[in-house]
Amino acid sequence: MDDPSLLLMLSSLLHLHTYLDPTSSCNPPSSSVAASSAAAPLLFFAIASVLSYASSTLRQRRSRRRRRRCSSSPSPPPPPPPPRSVASPSAGFFFLSSDRVLSLEPSARDARFRSLYGVSHPIFETLLKNLRHLDASAAFPSSLPLDRAFSVALARLSRGLSSRSLARSLSLPPALVSRCTHALTRLLSTRLYPRYVTLPANPDHLLSTLQSFKDITALPNLAAAIASSPVRLRLRQPPHPHPSHPNSAPDPGTDLLRSASRPFPSILLQAVADHRKVFWDACVRAPGSSDPASHLRDSSLYRLLLDNNGSSGALPLRDHIISVRGQHVRPYLVGDSSYPLLPFLLTPFSSSSSAATSSAPALEAFDSALAKGRAASVEAAIGLLKGRWKILRNLNVGLDHAAQTVVACVVLHNMCQFAKEPEDEGRYMWRDPPESPQPASLVESERSLHYMGESLRQALAEDLYDRQQKLGSGASLGCGLSANKQGWQCKRDSFFTVGIYLQIMPTYVMLNMWGRKEVRSPDLSLSPRELGPDRFQRDKSIGLLEETNAREKEQKEAARALKEIEAKAKKSYQND
Repeated sequence: MDDPSLLLMLSSLLHLHTYLDPTSSCNPPSSSVAASSAAAPLLFFAIASVLSYASSTLRQRRSRRRRRRCSSSPSPPPPPPPPRSVASPSAGFFFLSSDRVLSLEPSARDARFRSLYGVSHPIFETLLKNLRHLDASAAFPSSLPLDRAFSVALARLSRGLSSRSLARSLSLPPALVSRCTHALTRLLSTRLYPRYVTLPANPDHLLSTLQSFKDITALPNLAAAIASSPVRLRLRQPPHPHPSHPNSAPDPGTDLLRSASRPFPSILLQAVADHRKVFWDACVRAPGSSDPASHLRDSSLYRLLLDNNGSSGALPLRDHIISVRGQHVRPYLVGDSSYPLLPFLLTPFSSSSSAATSSAPALEAFDSALAKGRAASVEAAIGLLKGRWKILRNLNVGLDHAAQTVVACVVLHNMCQFAKEPEDEGRYMWRDPPESPQPASLVESERSLHYMGESLRQALAEDLYDRQQKLGSGASLGCGLSANKQGWQCKRDSFFTVGIYLQIMPTYVMLNMWGRKEVRSPDLSLSPRELGPDRFQRDKSIGLLEETNAREKEQKEAARALKEIEAKAKKSYQND
C-alpha cells in the first residue's frame, strides 16, 4: 500500500460507496438516490476489479525496471554465434591449396580426389593445366577462381547431382553451378576432344590392337567394336494443365525422345571402342526414338569409312589388308544386328540368313566370336563410362547441353584409361537394362556394300570354323581327348616319343652290335719285364690297348650324337 495513486483510488471508491449506500447515512434517502442504490454493489465490484488489474500491471512493470538496473553493470553479453562458412557442408571442394594437397599421402590424396571429382590428383592437375593453357578463365564465371569453378563442375559430373542439390551443399547460387558445368563440358567436347578421342593413326598401334582382338576372338583384322546406348534425360515436368483445358496437347518434342522399348526420354550415344576400353569415336546426334543404323549413317565416322579417295584427309583402318579365302579383308568393326552389314562393319548372322544349314556350326562360331569382341571392348567401356560419371545415368541438364555433356564425359573417360585408373567393376561398372536389337533395314545405296559384306563374313566364318576343327582333330588324334589342354599336350608328347625312338634306333643297334664283340683288355698292371722278352707279345698288347681306346672313343662319339638328336627333338617339340 505504498503507492499513493492506489490509496487515492481506494479513498475515492470509499466516498462513492458512502454516498450511494443508504445505510451509511443518517438522513433518509431521496427518491433518486433510492433508485440508484440497487446498482451500487454491482458498480463497486466492477470498479474494484479494474483497479486491481491496473495495480498488478503496474507492479510487474516496476519489477522489470529494477531487474534491468541490477543487471546492467556486472555480466558481459553472450558471445555472438560464429559466422557460417561458405563451404562448410563439403569443405573438400575448396581445400585445393597446394599445401593441403601435398601434405597427404599419394594414395590417400588420389582416393580423396576420386571420391570428390571422379579422377585422381594427377589427372585433376593435368586437366587444370590444359584449361589454363586454353585460357579458359573467360569461359568460367568470374566470381569463382578457375580451380574452384573446375572442381564444382567435375563434382557435378562425377556425383550426378542436380545444380540445385550441389548449390545447396556448397551455399552457391544454382545458376552459378550450371554455368560452371556448361563451361567445362563445352571446352572438353570442342577443344580437348580431338586430342583424346581419335582413330589410330600409328600403324604399330593398329597392329597391336588387331593382335589383341585376335587373341580374344580368334578373328583376324578385327580393329574395334561399335554399339549404341541410350542416355536417360531428366527433363523438368511441365505444369499441370488448367481444369478448364483438360485436353491440352503435350509438347511434341518430347515424343521424339521416347521409343516403344524405352518409354522414358533419352538420347542415343554411338561409341566405338577397342580392347583397352578406350573410345575411338563418339557421336550424340539422335533422339531416343531413332534407330542405331540411321544414327550411324548421319555420323561423320560413316562418311570417313566410306571415303575411298581420301577427300576427308587420311584414310583410317586401311593400313593392314589381308586375304582370307580369296577375300581382301581390311581392318573392320563389329556390331550387333541393329547395324547394317558392310565390308568395314560386320554383324552376326541373323535367323533368316540365306546361308546353307550345313554351315550352321560355322555361323554359331562366328557369332560367338563377335559377342566376345563386343563384350570385351565397347560394352565394357560404356558400362565403365556410366559408372564413373553418374550424371549419365539420369542426365539432369537442359536438352541444348545434353550432347556436349555426354561427349565431355567420354573425353574424361579416355583420360582415365590412358592414366590406368582403377576399373573396379563393383564400384565403377554400370549395367543398362538389356534390350533386344531390331534388325537394320537395307537401303538402296548400300546394296552392293551389303553383298560384299556377306561374302566377306561368310569367308571369315568358314575360316574360323576350319581352324577350330583342325585344332580339335589334332587333339583327338593324340590321346582321344578333344578340344582341351590335356589332350593336346598328350598328343604332342606321343609324337615326341615316336620321333625320338625313330631317330635313336640306328644308334642303339650300332651300340648293341659293338657290345656283342668280346673285347679282351690287356693286363696293364704287368711291367714290360714281366711281359717277357718276346717283342711280338709286347706289340700285341699295345695293339689291343689302342683298339680298346678307339672303341671307347667311338662309344663316346655315339653317346654325344645321341644327346644332339635328343636336343634337336626337344627343340622341334617346343616349336610345335
